[in-house]
Amino acid sequence: MRTFSSIRSSLFALVLLALSAAAYAQIGISISLAPPELPTYEQPLCPGDGYLWTPGYWGYADADTGYYWVPGAWVMAPEPGFLWTPGYWGWGGNGYAFNEGYWGLQVGFYGGINYGYGYFGEGFEGGRWQNGQFYYNRSVSNVNVTNIHNVYNERVNTTNNRVSYNGGSGGIDRRPTAQEESFSHERHVPPVAAQHERAQAARTNPEQRASVIRGGAAATAAHPENDRPENSRPENARPENAATRPVVHPNDMPARQPFAAPNTGNAVRDRQFQQQHDQMITKQDQERQQLQQRQDQEHQRQSSQHTDDAGKQRLEQQHQQQTQKLQQKHTQQEQRMQGNIDRASPKRG
Repeated sequence: MRTFSSIRSSLFALVLLALSAAAYAQIGISISLAPPELPTYEQPLCPGDGYLWTPGYWGYADADTGYYWVPGAWVMAPEPGFLWTPGYWGWGGNGYAFNEGYWGLQVGFYGGINYGYGYFGEGFEGGRWQNGQFYYNRSVSNVNVTNIHNVYNERVNTTNNRVSYNGGSGGIDRRPTAQEESFSHERHVPPVAAQHERAQAARTNPEQRASVIRGGAAATAAHPENDRPENSRPENARPENAATRPVVHPNDMPARQPFAAPNTGNAVRDRQFQQQHDQMITKQDQERQQLQQRQDQEHQRQSSQHTDDAGKQRLEQQHQQQTQKLQQKHTQQEQRMQGNIDRASPKRG
Protein backbone atom coordinates (compact mmCIF):
# COMPACT_ATOMS: atom_id res chain seq x y z
CA MET A 1 0.00 0.00 0.00
CA ARG A 2 2.86 2.34 0.89
CA THR A 3 4.55 1.44 -2.42
CA PHE A 4 1.42 2.39 -4.37
CA SER A 5 1.14 5.63 -2.41
CA SER A 6 4.80 6.41 -3.14
CA ILE A 7 4.33 5.78 -6.88
CA ARG A 8 1.19 7.92 -6.93
CA SER A 9 3.01 10.76 -5.16
CA SER A 10 5.89 10.54 -7.61
CA LEU A 11 3.52 10.65 -10.58
CA PHE A 12 1.73 13.63 -9.07
CA ALA A 13 5.06 15.43 -8.63
CA LEU A 14 5.98 14.73 -12.25
CA VAL A 15 2.65 16.11 -13.43
CA LEU A 16 3.18 19.28 -11.40
CA LEU A 17 6.69 19.62 -12.80
CA ALA A 18 5.42 19.24 -16.36
CA LEU A 19 2.67 21.79 -15.79
CA SER A 20 5.13 24.18 -14.20
CA ALA A 21 7.51 23.86 -17.18
CA ALA A 22 4.69 24.45 -19.65
CA ALA A 23 3.46 27.50 -17.76
CA TYR A 24 7.00 28.87 -17.64
CA ALA A 25 7.43 28.56 -21.41
CA GLN A 26 4.08 30.03 -22.45
CA ILE A 27 1.68 32.11 -20.44
CA GLY A 28 -1.74 33.62 -21.00
CA ILE A 29 -4.44 32.67 -23.45
CA SER A 30 -4.27 32.34 -27.21
CA ILE A 31 -5.01 35.68 -28.92
CA SER A 32 -6.36 35.79 -32.46
CA LEU A 33 -5.20 39.38 -33.05
CA ALA A 34 -1.47 39.85 -33.65
CA PRO A 35 0.37 42.37 -31.44
CA PRO A 36 1.14 45.78 -33.04
CA GLU A 37 4.52 46.69 -34.45
CA LEU A 38 7.15 47.74 -31.93
CA PRO A 39 7.23 51.47 -31.14
CA THR A 40 10.42 53.49 -31.48
CA TYR A 41 11.74 54.95 -28.22
CA GLU A 42 14.94 56.29 -26.68
CA GLN A 43 16.89 54.10 -24.29
CA PRO A 44 17.32 55.89 -20.94
CA LEU A 45 20.76 56.33 -19.43
CA CYS A 46 22.13 53.29 -17.62
CA PRO A 47 21.68 54.03 -13.88
CA GLY A 48 24.88 52.31 -12.79
CA ASP A 49 27.39 49.52 -13.16
CA GLY A 50 25.87 46.02 -13.28
CA TYR A 51 22.51 47.00 -14.78
CA LEU A 52 21.46 45.15 -17.96
CA TRP A 53 18.97 46.39 -20.52
CA THR A 54 15.66 44.52 -20.80
CA PRO A 55 13.73 45.73 -23.86
CA GLY A 56 10.10 46.85 -23.98
CA TYR A 57 7.40 44.48 -25.24
CA TRP A 58 3.64 44.19 -25.73
CA GLY A 59 1.58 42.60 -22.97
CA TYR A 60 -2.09 41.60 -23.24
CA ALA A 61 -4.72 42.19 -20.55
CA ASP A 62 -8.18 41.27 -21.84
CA ALA A 63 -10.59 41.90 -24.71
CA ASP A 64 -11.50 45.35 -23.42
CA THR A 65 -7.97 46.60 -22.70
CA GLY A 66 -6.18 44.71 -25.46
CA TYR A 67 -2.42 45.05 -25.85
CA TYR A 68 -0.44 47.39 -23.61
CA TRP A 69 3.21 48.48 -23.80
CA VAL A 70 5.64 47.46 -21.05
CA PRO A 71 8.54 49.95 -21.31
CA GLY A 72 12.09 48.69 -21.43
CA ALA A 73 14.19 49.11 -18.29
CA TRP A 74 17.67 48.71 -16.85
CA VAL A 75 17.60 45.82 -14.37
CA MET A 76 20.25 44.33 -12.11
CA ALA A 77 21.10 40.78 -13.16
CA PRO A 78 19.99 38.28 -10.49
CA GLU A 79 23.40 36.58 -10.65
CA PRO A 80 26.82 37.56 -12.07
CA GLY A 81 27.20 36.18 -15.57
CA PHE A 82 23.46 36.07 -16.25
CA LEU A 83 21.96 37.58 -19.41
CA TRP A 84 18.36 38.34 -20.32
CA THR A 85 16.46 36.43 -23.00
CA PRO A 86 13.42 38.59 -23.91
CA GLY A 87 9.94 37.16 -24.09
CA TYR A 88 8.13 37.12 -27.43
CA TRP A 89 4.77 36.50 -29.06
CA GLY A 90 4.53 33.44 -31.30
CA TRP A 91 1.86 31.89 -33.48
CA GLY A 92 0.69 28.57 -32.09
CA GLY A 93 -1.64 27.38 -34.82
CA ASN A 94 -4.83 28.77 -33.28
CA GLY A 95 -3.60 32.15 -32.10
CA TYR A 96 -0.71 34.12 -30.61
CA ALA A 97 0.72 33.19 -27.21
CA PHE A 98 3.41 34.94 -25.19
CA ASN A 99 6.63 33.09 -24.34
CA GLU A 100 8.00 34.43 -21.05
CA GLY A 101 11.53 35.82 -20.93
CA TYR A 102 14.15 34.51 -18.52
CA TRP A 103 17.66 35.02 -17.10
CA GLY A 104 20.42 32.55 -17.88
CA LEU A 105 24.07 32.18 -18.76
CA GLN A 106 23.25 32.31 -22.48
CA VAL A 107 20.76 34.33 -24.54
CA GLY A 108 18.31 31.89 -26.02
CA PHE A 109 15.69 32.11 -28.74
CA TYR A 110 13.37 35.13 -28.62
CA GLY A 111 11.53 34.72 -31.89
CA GLY A 112 13.98 36.60 -34.10
CA ILE A 113 12.32 39.84 -32.94
CA ASN A 114 14.38 43.01 -33.42
CA TYR A 115 13.83 44.74 -30.08
CA GLY A 116 16.78 47.08 -30.67
CA TYR A 117 19.52 48.21 -28.27
CA GLY A 118 21.50 44.99 -28.63
CA TYR A 119 18.58 42.58 -29.13
CA PHE A 120 18.52 42.46 -32.92
CA GLY A 121 16.85 39.06 -33.32
CA GLU A 122 19.64 36.73 -32.24
CA GLY A 123 21.82 36.85 -29.15
CA PHE A 124 22.73 40.11 -27.45
CA GLU A 125 25.23 42.69 -28.72
CA GLY A 126 24.75 45.40 -26.12
CA GLY A 127 27.44 44.08 -23.79
CA ARG A 128 29.17 41.02 -22.35
CA TRP A 129 30.43 39.58 -19.08
CA GLN A 130 34.17 39.47 -18.60
CA ASN A 131 36.00 38.33 -15.44
CA GLY A 132 32.86 38.75 -13.36
CA GLN A 133 32.15 42.29 -14.60
CA PHE A 134 29.71 43.45 -17.26
CA TYR A 135 31.17 45.46 -20.14
CA TYR A 136 28.88 47.75 -22.17
CA ASN A 137 29.02 48.17 -25.93
CA ARG A 138 28.97 51.96 -26.38
CA SER A 139 27.72 51.74 -29.97
CA VAL A 140 24.48 50.22 -28.66
CA SER A 141 24.08 51.00 -24.96
CA ASN A 142 23.44 54.44 -23.45
CA VAL A 143 26.04 54.63 -20.67
CA ASN A 144 27.96 57.52 -19.12
CA VAL A 145 31.63 56.70 -19.59
CA THR A 146 32.55 59.20 -16.86
CA ASN A 147 31.01 56.91 -14.26
CA ILE A 148 31.20 53.53 -16.02
CA HIS A 149 34.64 52.66 -17.40
CA ASN A 150 34.05 49.01 -18.34
CA VAL A 151 33.00 49.75 -21.92
CA TYR A 152 33.99 48.89 -25.48
CA ASN A 153 32.88 50.08 -28.90
CA GLU A 154 31.85 47.48 -31.46
CA ARG A 155 29.66 48.44 -34.39
CA VAL A 156 26.76 46.13 -35.24
CA ASN A 157 24.62 45.68 -38.34
CA THR A 158 20.86 45.37 -38.08
CA THR A 159 17.77 45.65 -40.23
CA ASN A 160 14.88 48.05 -39.68
CA ASN A 161 12.13 45.60 -38.78
CA ARG A 162 9.46 46.50 -36.22
CA VAL A 163 7.45 43.25 -36.43
CA SER A 164 6.71 42.14 -32.86
CA TYR A 165 5.77 38.47 -33.27
CA ASN A 166 7.06 35.19 -34.68
CA GLY A 167 5.14 33.05 -37.19
CA GLY A 168 1.60 33.49 -38.43
CA SER A 169 0.60 35.99 -41.10
CA GLY A 170 3.29 38.64 -41.48
CA GLY A 171 5.34 37.40 -38.53
CA ILE A 172 9.08 36.77 -38.33
CA ASP A 173 9.92 33.56 -40.19
CA ARG A 174 12.60 32.13 -37.93
CA ARG A 175 13.00 29.00 -35.87
CA PRO A 176 15.46 28.30 -33.05
CA THR A 177 18.84 26.90 -33.99
CA ALA A 178 20.20 23.72 -32.40
CA GLN A 179 22.37 25.87 -30.12
CA GLU A 180 19.41 28.01 -29.05
CA GLU A 181 17.45 24.84 -28.35
CA SER A 182 20.25 23.64 -26.08
CA PHE A 183 20.23 27.00 -24.26
CA SER A 184 16.55 26.52 -23.48
CA HIS A 185 17.38 23.41 -21.42
CA GLU A 186 19.95 25.16 -19.21
CA ARG A 187 19.20 26.57 -15.77
CA HIS A 188 16.97 29.65 -15.93
CA VAL A 189 15.78 32.30 -13.51
CA PRO A 190 12.36 33.91 -14.12
CA PRO A 191 11.88 37.70 -14.29
CA VAL A 192 12.82 39.47 -11.07
CA ALA A 193 10.41 41.44 -8.88
CA ALA A 194 11.24 44.79 -10.50
CA GLN A 195 10.25 43.39 -13.90
CA HIS A 196 6.95 42.01 -12.60
CA GLU A 197 6.14 45.34 -10.95
CA ARG A 198 6.88 47.30 -14.12
CA ALA A 199 4.66 44.98 -16.15
CA GLN A 200 1.83 45.31 -13.62
CA ALA A 201 2.14 49.11 -13.60
CA ALA A 202 1.93 49.17 -17.41
CA ARG A 203 -1.11 46.87 -17.40
CA THR A 204 -3.08 49.24 -15.16
CA ASN A 205 -1.96 52.45 -16.91
CA PRO A 206 -4.43 53.49 -19.65
CA GLU A 207 -1.70 55.56 -21.34
CA GLN A 208 0.23 52.37 -22.07
CA ARG A 209 -2.53 50.80 -24.15
CA ALA A 210 -1.81 50.14 -27.79
CA SER A 211 -4.85 52.19 -28.81
CA VAL A 212 -3.21 55.25 -27.19
CA ILE A 213 0.46 54.64 -27.96
CA ARG A 214 -0.01 53.81 -31.63
CA GLY A 215 -1.29 57.34 -32.18
CA GLY A 216 1.70 58.86 -30.40
CA ALA A 217 5.06 57.29 -29.67
CA ALA A 218 4.59 54.35 -32.02
CA ALA A 219 4.01 56.70 -34.94
CA THR A 220 7.77 57.21 -35.15
CA ALA A 221 8.19 53.55 -36.12
CA ALA A 222 7.42 54.69 -39.68
CA HIS A 223 10.83 56.40 -39.79
CA PRO A 224 13.50 53.71 -40.33
CA GLU A 225 16.34 56.20 -39.80
CA ASN A 226 15.40 56.32 -36.10
CA ASP A 227 16.36 52.65 -35.71
CA ARG A 228 20.06 52.98 -36.49
CA PRO A 229 22.34 52.23 -33.52
CA GLU A 230 23.97 55.69 -33.69
CA ASN A 231 20.58 57.27 -33.05
CA SER A 232 20.45 55.61 -29.65
CA ARG A 233 23.06 58.05 -28.40
CA PRO A 234 21.78 60.95 -26.26
CA GLU A 235 23.51 63.54 -28.45
CA ASN A 236 21.45 62.32 -31.42
CA ALA A 237 18.15 62.25 -29.52
CA ARG A 238 15.08 63.62 -31.25
CA PRO A 239 12.06 65.00 -29.40
CA GLU A 240 9.66 62.93 -31.48
CA ASN A 241 11.38 59.72 -30.37
CA ALA A 242 10.57 60.19 -26.67
CA ALA A 243 7.95 57.69 -25.48
CA THR A 244 4.71 59.24 -24.33
CA ARG A 245 4.69 57.70 -20.88
CA PRO A 246 4.66 59.30 -17.44
CA VAL A 247 8.01 59.92 -15.80
CA VAL A 248 7.91 57.83 -12.64
CA HIS A 249 11.53 56.73 -12.17
CA PRO A 250 14.84 58.26 -13.30
CA ASN A 251 15.05 55.50 -15.93
CA ASP A 252 11.94 57.03 -17.52
CA MET A 253 13.48 60.47 -17.92
CA PRO A 254 13.97 61.36 -21.61
CA ALA A 255 17.40 61.64 -23.17
CA ARG A 256 19.01 65.05 -23.03
CA GLN A 257 18.94 67.34 -26.02
CA PRO A 258 22.26 68.09 -27.76
CA PHE A 259 24.41 70.78 -26.11
CA ALA A 260 25.60 73.45 -28.53
CA ALA A 261 29.30 74.16 -28.03
CA PRO A 262 29.76 77.69 -26.57
CA ASN A 263 30.87 80.34 -29.07
CA THR A 264 31.22 83.58 -27.15
CA GLY A 265 34.20 84.82 -29.14
CA ASN A 266 36.53 84.11 -26.22
CA ALA A 267 38.22 80.69 -26.51
CA VAL A 268 39.25 80.59 -22.83
CA ARG A 269 35.75 81.42 -21.66
CA ASP A 270 34.27 78.85 -24.08
CA ARG A 271 36.46 76.14 -22.57
CA GLN A 272 35.35 77.18 -19.08
CA PHE A 273 31.71 76.96 -20.07
CA GLN A 274 32.29 73.54 -21.65
CA GLN A 275 34.02 72.28 -18.49
CA GLN A 276 31.22 73.63 -16.31
CA HIS A 277 28.65 71.90 -18.49
CA ASP A 278 30.52 68.59 -18.41
CA GLN A 279 30.79 68.77 -14.62
CA MET A 280 27.08 69.58 -14.34
CA ILE A 281 26.12 66.60 -16.52
CA THR A 282 28.37 64.27 -14.51
CA LYS A 283 26.77 65.38 -11.25
CA GLN A 284 23.26 65.10 -12.71
CA ASP A 285 23.96 61.56 -13.92
CA GLN A 286 25.19 60.63 -10.45
CA GLU A 287 22.01 62.04 -8.89
CA ARG A 288 19.88 60.09 -11.39
CA GLN A 289 21.74 56.87 -10.62
CA GLN A 290 21.55 57.37 -6.84
CA LEU A 291 17.81 58.03 -6.93
CA GLN A 292 17.17 55.06 -9.23
CA GLN A 293 19.17 52.73 -6.99
CA ARG A 294 17.33 53.98 -3.90
CA GLN A 295 13.96 53.46 -5.58
CA ASP A 296 14.99 49.98 -6.74
CA GLN A 297 15.88 49.08 -3.15
CA GLU A 298 12.49 50.36 -1.94
CA HIS A 299 10.76 48.22 -4.57
CA GLN A 300 12.71 45.17 -3.42
CA ARG A 301 11.81 45.78 0.23
CA GLN A 302 8.17 46.27 -0.70
CA SER A 303 8.15 43.04 -2.70
CA SER A 304 9.59 41.07 0.22
CA GLN A 305 6.92 42.52 2.54
CA HIS A 306 4.05 41.53 0.19
CA THR A 307 2.58 45.03 0.19
CA ASP A 308 -1.01 45.41 -1.04
CA ASP A 309 -1.98 47.29 -4.20
CA ALA A 310 -2.75 50.50 -2.30
CA GLY A 311 0.73 50.48 -0.77
CA LYS A 312 2.33 49.86 -4.14
CA GLN A 313 0.40 52.77 -5.64
CA ARG A 314 1.52 55.08 -2.82
CA LEU A 315 5.14 54.13 -3.41
CA GLU A 316 4.81 54.76 -7.15
CA GLN A 317 3.31 58.18 -6.48
CA GLN A 318 6.16 58.97 -4.10
CA HIS A 319 8.70 57.88 -6.70
CA GLN A 320 7.00 59.97 -9.36
CA GLN A 321 7.18 63.06 -7.15
CA GLN A 322 10.86 62.42 -6.38
CA THR A 323 11.72 61.95 -10.04
CA GLN A 324 9.78 64.96 -11.25
CA LYS A 325 11.42 67.13 -8.59
CA LEU A 326 14.84 65.94 -9.74
CA GLN A 327 13.92 66.52 -13.38
CA GLN A 328 12.75 70.05 -12.61
CA LYS A 329 15.98 70.77 -10.73
CA HIS A 330 18.12 69.58 -13.63
CA THR A 331 16.08 71.55 -16.16
CA GLN A 332 16.56 74.74 -14.12
CA GLN A 333 20.32 74.10 -13.90
CA GLU A 334 20.57 73.69 -17.68
CA GLN A 335 18.50 76.82 -18.28
CA ARG A 336 20.72 78.87 -15.96
CA MET A 337 23.84 77.65 -17.71
CA GLN A 338 22.41 78.41 -21.14
CA GLY A 339 21.44 81.87 -19.87
CA ASN A 340 25.03 82.51 -18.73
CA ILE A 341 26.32 81.48 -22.14
CA ASP A 342 23.79 83.65 -23.95
CA ARG A 343 24.71 86.69 -21.86
CA ALA A 344 28.40 86.15 -22.57
CA SER A 345 27.85 85.69 -26.31
CA PRO A 346 28.17 88.65 -28.68
CA LYS A 347 24.88 90.32 -29.52
CA ARG A 348 23.66 89.86 -33.07
CA GLY A 349 21.71 92.26 -35.26
